Amino acid sequence: MCEHTHHRPTESRRGKAEDSNNAHATQEMSRIITDSTTGKCYCRGKVLGKGGFAKCYEFTDLSTGKMYAAKIIPHTRVSKPHQREKIDREIELHRALHHKHIVHFYHHFEDKDNIYILLEYCSRRSLAHILKARKVLTEPEVRYYLRQIVSGLKYLHEQDILHRDLKLGNFFINESMELKVGDFGLAAKLEPVENRRRTICGTPNYLSPEVLNKQGHGCESDVWALGCVMYTMLLGRPPFETTNLKETYRCIREARYSMPSSLSPQAKHLISSMLAKNPVERPQLDDILRHDFFCQGFTPDRLSSNCCHAAPDLHHTSPAKSFFKKAAAALFGGKKDKAKYLETHNKPTKEEDDINKLCLDLRKTSVSPQPCRKTLEDTKPTITTAGKAAVPAVKDTSSKQHIRDSIRMIVRGTLGSCSSSSECLEDSTMGSVVDTVARVLRGCLENMPEANNIPKESMSGSFQWVTKWVDYSNKYGFGYQLSDHTVGVLFNNGTHMSLLSDKKTVHYYAELGQCSVFATTEAPEQFVGQVTILKYFAHYMEENLMDGGDLPNVTDAGKPRLYLLQWLKSDRALMMLFNDGTFQVNFYHDHTKIILCNQSDEYILTYINEDRVSTTLRLSTLLVSGCSPDLRTRMDYALDMLLQRCN
Repeated sequence: MCEHTHHRPTESRRGKAEDSNNAHATQEMSRIITDSTTGKCYCRGKVLGKGGFAKCYEFTDLSTGKMYAAKIIPHTRVSKPHQREKIDREIELHRALHHKHIVHFYHHFEDKDNIYILLEYCSRRSLAHILKARKVLTEPEVRYYLRQIVSGLKYLHEQDILHRDLKLGNFFINESMELKVGDFGLAAKLEPVENRRRTICGTPNYLSPEVLNKQGHGCESDVWALGCVMYTMLLGRPPFETTNLKETYRCIREARYSMPSSLSPQAKHLISSMLAKNPVERPQLDDILRHDFFCQGFTPDRLSSNCCHAAPDLHHTSPAKSFFKKAAAALFGGKKDKAKYLETHNKPTKEEDDINKLCLDLRKTSVSPQPCRKTLEDTKPTITTAGKAAVPAVKDTSSKQHIRDSIRMIVRGTLGSCSSSSECLEDSTMGSVVDTVARVLRGCLENMPEANNIPKESMSGSFQWVTKWVDYSNKYGFGYQLSDHTVGVLFNNGTHMSLLSDKKTVHYYAELGQCSVFATTEAPEQFVGQVTILKYFAHYMEENLMDGGDLPNVTDAGKPRLYLLQWLKSDRALMMLFNDGTFQVNFYHDHTKIILCNQSDEYILTYINEDRVSTTLRLSTLLVSGCSPDLRTRMDYALDMLLQRCN
């Protein structure tokens, strides 16, 4: 995708000679463009932006109505062999890239006048346009965008590709406010230091000292540009911007820039580390996401399109507040109904206080990642419980057992105990489910060989998992949505209620295996309050929360219904254990997840990475091939959570 208009003058990466070449009148193009290779016709719309060789237009496929961003390059602009080779390299490189945070390459064709490259259409334009309207961005917004940039950039570097022109104008925003890295006109394959090209290319304000000194581009040069991007988003101007290019280059070579006091200490530290003069002193991409700037600050899961023009009110949870005002009105609208409900649910007297507490809790658990430390290695979970203080992890074995015993007694996220169930594992007690899952997970970890990567033998799975969740255990309980759109709530009194995907049928479990079924319109009188809460939780998650991965939705009528037995939150993860032994752990700081379940008499493990992309593997495959250190660390942590919670 090409650069958009209205950039800062200093963001132009082309020289004056090319600017003068652009001044001549461009050849008139028809509004209807036909691809002779496919027979498809496209309607050319408004100009989206322009670069050194090309202009970018809205393109609409007349047969489907699908919109594209079409980069149009006149043959007259690439008449020299080296110019055409440059375009061909860009096409070849970009068409091979497939990532959530990379502008998607769809197709290219040409006619006698032009070359056409059809790219993903990003209706919110670019971060350059957003910053022009906003002047500066808030730190939560910067974390939101940077996390996506780092994800896309990490993918590029894993493909041995350097972008070499990271700047606000090359970060495009789609309708859903998701960021896409684009414009690969200067991208190149990563070469060994001795073979790197020494040419100076890129945007002046974002060039690194080593590039200016003709030492070539490396991954560290992209990290430097990322530091410039972060600075620009927070302060509204690049760190090395001056009145003339010579002075700008001098400041870059000396790594000399001002750091206003308005920035947080964490932001200052991260920027200064990325703008280290010595490339080897700059952080790796993974280190950036583990920095205190991300771990100690709130990062929204998504942003409203209003953020393109105005600062977000990240402290205002209007959807949740509106949602629970309606719930409160439905539950406690009359004094008689309220008194009846209080007899069994012990509701506090101040309704507004309840609503505010819930909104705060939703903000903490459903939107904001929890604080994280530098790594997960060599760290045991610190368990937090509903309405209780955190229980610190301890090193002494006897003390740790005492802590585990205490946890078992005080945590309320547990279904009522019972003796038997045909829907559970062999011996259907709670302990049997826990012991089976722990034994399987421990056996895999103890016998799995060391490896550097996740095995490539991924399989398709047909299982249910938690796509959304809400914790309001300080009042009612824990709610979740499964991949088949069933919504469940494990209430604080140890009962469980599920609203099936038809939104009409309720399954009620007073304890493990004991199920009562009734229609929402025919709920027994003693369950009316819980059904109302269940329906409001379902509505809130459907309207306000996003799915946590790319796994397909699966509905298998032949399988037993899934319902939650136990849940637990530590300082960095959420653990959920279900009646059939399905075990899921969600990690807050990077939104990764692991899901262990039994399918056709064999155990499979699914890993959903930070880009919400899933990999499903047989445990037998892991026992032979091993897995990446990142996945092993998460499996270790998950086992620790299970043992501390349920042993």
